[in-house]
Amino acid sequence: MSVSTAAVAPSLCAPLPVLGGDVTVPLVTGGEVAYAALDYAASAPALQRVWDDVAAYAPYYGSVHRGAGYLSQLSTDLFENARRTVAEFLDCRADDQLVFTRSTTDSLNLLAAALPAGCQVFVFETEHHASLLPWRDARVTYLDAPRTPGQAVETLERALAARAVSIEGGHGPALVCVTGASNVTGELWPVRELAAAAHAHGARIVLDAAQLAPHHPVSVRDLDVDWVAFSGHKLYAPFGSGVLAGRADWLRAADPYLAGGGASRKVTRREDGGVDVEWHDSAARHEAGSPNVIGAYSIASACKALTEAGFDTLVARERHLIAKVREGLADVPEVRILSLFGDDAPRVGVISFVVEGWNSSHFAAALSAEYGIGVRDGLFCAHPLVRTLLGTAPETQGECGAPEAAPGEKSLNAIRVSFGAGTPDEHVDRFVHAVRELVTQGAKWRYRTEDGRCVPAV
Repeated sequence: MSVSTAAVAPSLCAPLPVLGGDVTVPLVTGGEVAYAALDYAASAPALQRVWDDVAAYAPYYGSVHRGAGYLSQLSTDLFENARRTVAEFLDCRADDQLVFTRSTTDSLNLLAAALPAGCQVFVFETEHHASLLPWRDARVTYLDAPRTPGQAVETLERALAARAVSIEGGHGPALVCVTGASNVTGELWPVRELAAAAHAHGARIVLDAAQLAPHHPVSVRDLDVDWVAFSGHKLYAPFGSGVLAGRADWLRAADPYLAGGGASRKVTRREDGGVDVEWHDSAARHEAGSPNVIGAYSIASACKALTEAGFDTLVARERHLIAKVREGLADVPEVRILSLFGDDAPRVGVISFVVEGWNSSHFAAALSAEYGIGVRDGLFCAHPLVRTLLGTAPETQGECGAPEAAPGEKSLNAIRVSFGAGTPDEHVDRFVHAVRELVTQGAKWRYRTEDGRCVPAV
């Protein structure tokens, strides 16, 4: 009996239901079309499951902690259960703390405020500004962009080995900050290897998982990172929420991120007129004020939804979409995809590119106005990385009505397409078709610059 060796396409799951799937937008050329949301790396649409869970809870909303009423107690339970759910999603260690914040940016600024005196921070220039900029009160060593995952580990090891010896004759505290997946190229970083290098040199490491957590499982234990930070709005959970989870000692030793109600255990007046404060040692120490209960609950709901859908299934479908986009763009000679680690590097659904002879803002505006496709253009809050990839110095973007760069010249900005668990095939098919048509036939409409943005001319 003969056995067929023909390749069989993998069975792929359907996109997860998200809000906005039935939204239509007008086209400048006439008519309307279903909106293709391909800017997940900025803010992913809310999962329908998350929205339904929040809507079911909303009538029972109440103040969190210390309230004697039934709704306050219910909301408190919901808030603390959300904390446990997210900790399980991240596979945190038993003694880790999980603090709810506003975003990844807020989480990393919180950690920056908790650094011990004299801490030295090591961060690659390839980081998002949320990871690149919060360390103003520390000694910061910025590392050059690596061109392979192995080179990233080697660069970090050399920098840590060469760090200054303190006056006491030993090394002071050190922290490494690294992304899990680039918000520009989508490429996965060797987090486990970087964590091992950091720990071998007595340093700690924080993982910016803003672009990783929505696409791949993140295990604090398995990756052996000291902290992880991510944002709800990239994990299909709206309402301005984020997470910082990890080792408790630096957080307990630091002054509260915000001073106020909830962070304090006891406040007493002194005879000299001042006050003495005893702060909480728990996560509440850094959660002063009324917490964002709905934001925390929405993150927990998204964590449950992604876990139940199964990351193996979600990753397989995303790889299918990534291949569609990359193969489609590869058929357009004028398109250059940006990459640090090369075409074969594993990645999430984030792809940045430039189009020869096109102003990136002009191209993105035409995708929106003429095809109903939402992408992003610019430097993506990762200015040093994008300029390294483009080979350009800081300059001002040109007028959108004219080509940004003539053939053979360097582009100033880039275009980013990003997608995830809620993206249907039709959206990426329409995107690839639109890129081909714009490159071969040009825009059908005239555009002008308004407040720094390219918009259709009326």
